[in-house]
Amino acid sequence: MPHQKPFVSSTFSYETLEETLDIKPKGAQLHIGIPKEIAFQENRIALTPDAVSVLVSNGHEVTIEHNAGEAAHFADKDYSEAGARIVYNREDVYKAPILVKSAPLIDEELPLLQYNQMIVSPIHLTILKAELLQKMMDKRITAISFENLKDDSGSYPIVRSMSEIAGSAVMLIAAQYLGSANHGKGVLLGGVSGIAPTKVIIIGAGIVGEYAARAALALGASVKVFDNSVYRLKRLQNNIGQRLWTSVIEPRMLAKQLKTCEVAVGALGSETGRTPIVVSEEMVSSMRRGSVVIDVSIDRGGCFETSDMTTHENPIYLKYGVIHYCVPNIPSGFARTASQAISNVLMPLLLEAGEDGGFEQMVWHQIHLRSGIYMFKGALTNFYLSERFNLKYTDLNLLIASQR
Repeated sequence: MPHQKPFVSSTFSYETLEETLDIKPKGAQLHIGIPKEIAFQENRIALTPDAVSVLVSNGHEVTIEHNAGEAAHFADKDYSEAGARIVYNREDVYKAPILVKSAPLIDEELPLLQYNQMIVSPIHLTILKAELLQKMMDKRITAISFENLKDDSGSYPIVRSMSEIAGSAVMLIAAQYLGSANHGKGVLLGGVSGIAPTKVIIIGAGIVGEYAARAALALGASVKVFDNSVYRLKRLQNNIGQRLWTSVIEPRMLAKQLKTCEVAVGALGSETGRTPIVVSEEMVSSMRRGSVVIDVSIDRGGCFETSDMTTHENPIYLKYGVIHYCVPNIPSGFARTASQAISNVLMPLLLEAGEDGGFEQMVWHQIHLRSGIYMFKGALTNFYLSERFNLKYTDLNLLIASQR
């Protein structure tokens, strides 16, 4: 057959194709499950009845386990009036495609998880185990952690709220244990005319340190702040709006100040792993008898050498005559306020996910959310976790792009 030239008909009109843009998909109806937390000392709940009411009126479905809000003084009646479905069987809650929890996942919950489920919860690095992550990976779970969740401004809203609560609570706790009723020194925390003010030492100038300093100053105490970051010390002074006694953590200087203080607060943060110990046993032994040590960093190991974890039921112990308060998860002791703070962040996030057609679509549009995802459809996307537990790491950006 002879080779023919391409034939162009005059009856056709040829036009270039229009560019197709990435169009936001139509909204999706979400089904959210809220289980009752059985983890140690967890009193918070991740969504308040008010938040549930907003979600339900936007067409989403919320299933909640019987008495899930009890510890934060939210009754089942409040939730059912908000439009949630109350279930008495634990398995029924875990059938929801999206689980919202205020405590980390624990071993007992693993068999209840569904394939391809989405979980929004905190993640406690100190108690996390490789087997737990592996089982989540096997079930192709997508998981978002509270701690790493960023907002548009690049800050961590839930961590910030919890730190504000912990920082403000620290001084209330200190005041309580300095009083005579709790075998304290019988000192009033703060300043009274004609009497030298109580001396408070704060180690760590992050958000916890800042809010502890605010509360102590408001009571009239004399406050001294230690931190190795001069930037953080400067920021603390600017935020509080007055000059404070600040210093980098220099052991001799720290020991000297601890000797004469009534309250010492450990509020050092740590991005990865354990908090550094900056107060030795020797320093604690030379502190005044009846003074109070509150180690907020106990969630990550504590920054006082003498710190041992305690509970909300038995919060203190004495060592060298010094009262030690080392309760992890302090915000859980103020469960209602803490629940409202978590809910304020999660409710708008869930609403937005619904409008965008689900979390997977939303992550494509909202790049700042990617920092919060540590597992995506069973692939571990957090580099630090993969290093620590020797599990395979996958780049989240590549995963999301490959789905388009």
